[in-house]
Amino acid sequence: MNSDMKSDMTIFEALRKSHDEQRRLLGMLVQTEGDSAPRDDLFNRLKAELANHAGAEERALYIPMMEHDMTQEKARHSVAEHHEIDELVEKLEATDYSSSAWLTTAKQLEHLVTHHLEEEEQEVFQLAGRALDDAAKHTLADEYLADMKARETA
Repeated sequence: MNSDMKSDMTIFEALRKSHDEQRRLLGMLVQTEGDSAPRDDLFNRLKAELANHAGAEERALYIPMMEHDMTQEKARHSVAEHHEIDELVEKLEATDYSSSAWLTTAKQLEHLVTHHLEEEEQEVFQLAGRALDDAAKHTLADEYLADMKARETA
């Protein structure tokens, strides 16, 4: 497939790839200990993945969902959860890596993100799947992937 061709992926498949990466990074992060290079590296990778994904997802999925009565409330709820995730990330940034509170907060973040991803995959995607037509599902995937790429290289 050359780079001029459109993705044959739907928005939901594209989002799920990032969700899987978030789960993987969180799982590894909560296994780290103290003020260590692995903790720092994984936390920075996770922060970037969460921020890039949330921004791109809000543009490519939640803004279109807010245009439909059926999906508007669910989209707003998910955006609010993104803000809760941001707040926990900020709390982690303000906590010393060697503090026992750091791991406690990281586990809270893992729980919140995992809950959020499951809710998206089990509820939001189904609802959005009924509101969006097939062409939109593919177009939005292309927009999401392009947005993610732009954020990762910024």
